[in-house]
Amino acid sequence: MKQSRQENLIYLAVWGLLFAAPLLSLYVRTSGDADTVFRWTEVFVVWRHLAVFLVLFLIHNFLLAPLLIHAHRRVAYFSIMAAVLAAFIVYQCSGRPEMNRHKGPRPPHRMEMPARHHPPFEEPHHQWRRGDVPPPVVGERDILSVVVLLLMCGANLGIKGYFRSRDDRKRLAELEHQNLEQQLEYLRYQINPHFFMNTLNNIHALVDIDPAKAQETIVELSKMMRFVLYEGDKKGVPLTKEMEFIRTYVALMQLRYTDKVKISLNLPDEVPDRTLPPLMLISFIENAFKHGVSYQRESFIEIGVAVDDDRLIFVCRNSKADVPNEEKGGVGLVNVRKRLNLLYDHDYSLCIRDDADVYTVELNIPLS
Repeated sequence: MKQSRQENLIYLAVWGLLFAAPLLSLYVRTSGDADTVFRWTEVFVVWRHLAVFLVLFLIHNFLLAPLLIHAHRRVAYFSIMAAVLAAFIVYQCSGRPEMNRHKGPRPPHRMEMPARHHPPFEEPHHQWRRGDVPPPVVGERDILSVVVLLLMCGANLGIKGYFRSRDDRKRLAELEHQNLEQQLEYLRYQINPHFFMNTLNNIHALVDIDPAKAQETIVELSKMMRFVLYEGDKKGVPLTKEMEFIRTYVALMQLRYTDKVKISLNLPDEVPDRTLPPLMLISFIENAFKHGVSYQRESFIEIGVAVDDDRLIFVCRNSKADVPNEEKGGVGLVNVRKRLNLLYDHDYSLCIRDDADVYTVELNIPLS
């Protein structure tokens, strides 16, 4: 898997500082002490040791770390890592000056005889040359080098794991966004046919009763169709257009009913320059006309909208019909709930009270 540019820049900066450190250290020493001479050999010695760690880092970064971070092959990673550590320890031990010095034949031990002034019963003691004492197989310097190598590999795994988790979160957010857009698009396509189905039923009922009113209804319907066609597929529409759409819809519905149905519409005369998802409120209003109108007794529908601190407060109350409307195909309220959850998560409130004679909907959503 290709590394990100930020990850490569981090590695480049760290290794650049490490290779620049001996130069800076020697420069400071020569600047503070006139007797100290700047010797490139000292820098090259440090660079030679750093080069070994750089090679091991490149092997770990491009070959071993992806086995654990991306391929999740833990057994292969730890097996190869153990082999690399063993080879590194052998290299460290074989490269020590003490080990190289004892590769040749060891000179015979020399024993010093006791001096004449020693007491006659004192045992003679042997003095060994310091260079003849064999060094330990693994010294402190070797252990420190292994610890540095392990810390370097651990830091490499941590950085690579961070960027992997960041990329995973980014891809997950993109997938969720695409899924959200697909669901909202599907819900909009469900709402529009359902809405027009009920509206066309209203026109059909008016054609035989009052052709003039039917013509007025067609004009109002054309306005609503224009809104749905040009605004319904957007993420948000101006609040003024949504209010106008509600006024047109209520005016269309008033043509169908007599004075027995008291319809109250309370919309603000002036609204702020804010947006909200299209066709969000019409489903509640449509539901009120569908289930709140009684042909046997007086009924009412009350619709109110207010704006407070960049939040929209919508209230719709309606009486309940004596005989519930069993018309199939109503998906409006179900879709509105889904849209609210997808768009606002927990930043909204929807309260529906189904009392004996009154059905009330209260919605509070933020405005963009």
